[in-house]
Amino acid sequence: MKLNIYFYENLMAIKHISKPTKEHLEKNKKFKIAISYPPMPSKKGTPCLGQNRQFQWFKNPTYIYPMVPAYVATLLQLQGFDVLWDDGIAEELLPEIWLDRIKKFRPDLIIFETKTPVVKRHWKVIDVIKKEMPAVKVVLVGDHVTAMPEESMKNSKVDFIATGGDWDFLALNIANHINHGEKLEAGIWFRKIKDQKSKIPTGSAIARKMKEGDLFENTGHFELNHILDELPMIDRDLTKWKLYAYKNGNYKRTPGTYTFSARDCWWGKCTFCSWTTLYPGKDYRKHSAKRMLDEIGILIHKYKVKEVMDDAGSFPIGPWLEEFCDGMISRGYNKKIKIDCNMRLKALSQEEYNLMGKAGFRFILYGLESANQKTLDHINKNLRVAEIEKGVRMAKKAGLEPHITTMMGYPWESLEDAKRTIALSKKLFDSGFVDTLQATIVIPYPGTPLFKECQKNGWLTTKNWDDYDQRKIIMKSELSESDIKELTQGLYKSFMTPKFIFRKIGGIRSADDLKFLWRAGGKLLGHLTDFSKKKT
Repeated sequence: MKLNIYFYENLMAIKHISKPTKEHLEKNKKFKIAISYPPMPSKKGTPCLGQNRQFQWFKNPTYIYPMVPAYVATLLQLQGFDVLWDDGIAEELLPEIWLDRIKKFRPDLIIFETKTPVVKRHWKVIDVIKKEMPAVKVVLVGDHVTAMPEESMKNSKVDFIATGGDWDFLALNIANHINHGEKLEAGIWFRKIKDQKSKIPTGSAIARKMKEGDLFENTGHFELNHILDELPMIDRDLTKWKLYAYKNGNYKRTPGTYTFSARDCWWGKCTFCSWTTLYPGKDYRKHSAKRMLDEIGILIHKYKVKEVMDDAGSFPIGPWLEEFCDGMISRGYNKKIKIDCNMRLKALSQEEYNLMGKAGFRFILYGLESANQKTLDHINKNLRVAEIEKGVRMAKKAGLEPHITTMMGYPWESLEDAKRTIALSKKLFDSGFVDTLQATIVIPYPGTPLFKECQKNGWLTTKNWDDYDQRKIIMKSELSESDIKELTQGLYKSFMTPKFIFRKIGGIRSADDLKFLWRAGGKLLGHLTDFSKKKT
């Protein structure tokens, strides 16, 4: 296997990631690892799984470049492992074609990222993999198995579960553990070695568990103490970045791609967010601004990327943001690429927004969630309703294109409360302060404070994880499921006013603008279908 020398030297300069000896490199060449997203055909649509905090099935799919798995693939290849990037979802493979490819590759280790609505499907896929290739070791990662690792150890034949958000580092650790006996880091669940059976007293509780196949251990709670700048630049050719460069509703200019400047949100306390399970706000870490600028330079010059979506839950602010923006301007990157990011509504001043506009930022995403103060307080949003319009107005004044996310189906909200959110959304669009919107049904994912609140108050209507896909309500509410789906559609329809449409048509300045509007129209129709009152 030929190694990219630039990446290899990058890795060799790193202090805390184990450096492979020549002996290890030779042995690793024979060890095959697949980072896999098996296809999951469904009448519901295409699963939006990788790099997604709120899982949905999309009729009109969006493929998001999964950043942490891409780091995994790059790290493993740099250590000499034979790596297969195996996204059967984005490649739109049939299950039998995907399985045939995996069988031909014959991995020693296969890694699946899972989420609540598809975890049971992944258990079945693992059964198939183990039947076809009994020797393969399987790793599960993601927010669901971080919240409930024991469940998957009991209900599937998975060998390892890497909990927490730094599973790129943990995946490398697991591979080195299997291949070289390296000690497992904190945050990993694993099965006991079968040959230890003879050491366990017959008839003991442990022996009964082993007989049932449920004997497993863990290395303790995960630790988010890894230094992000020690990760190598992602090898985007290895990870087939073009699969995700066009079918993404956020991009106005293509090809586009993702970066991940920080893990994950410096607030990190919203009670509904599934990624607070992976990255509590107290552990917020970021790449250096220089490292991010160097990565943008590679994307411009090597990959000819025209737009970047940075997917940190909240983009870094303060001196970091100023340094990054100044670097974009001084290097001339602001004239060659557009930057998109997530931001909190009251985080920035007008001067900071103006600097972002000058530095090449375009799309800026805000979690609005609700227009009701009692809801914002309840979900610990740390936001006042009065601050919403002020935030988007400042961003718009700086030349940015604000996008808002909203949710329906809170157990404590009335019909009037829900209509208030639609009214605010319509007002923001009519005023020209907001350009696009995403609407969903709120889901209490396992591990989140909202899920724990639901358990305490008896709000859950089901614990069938298949239903946690934003297609139906799973919390008790005075509103019917039909009401909530109609309200969610109402959010998407809220901006379809003559004033907004004429403003958008009048704002067309290039072919990219026209193509973006065409794609956005397709996405809108898809979302209206996603929340159809018709039963799936």
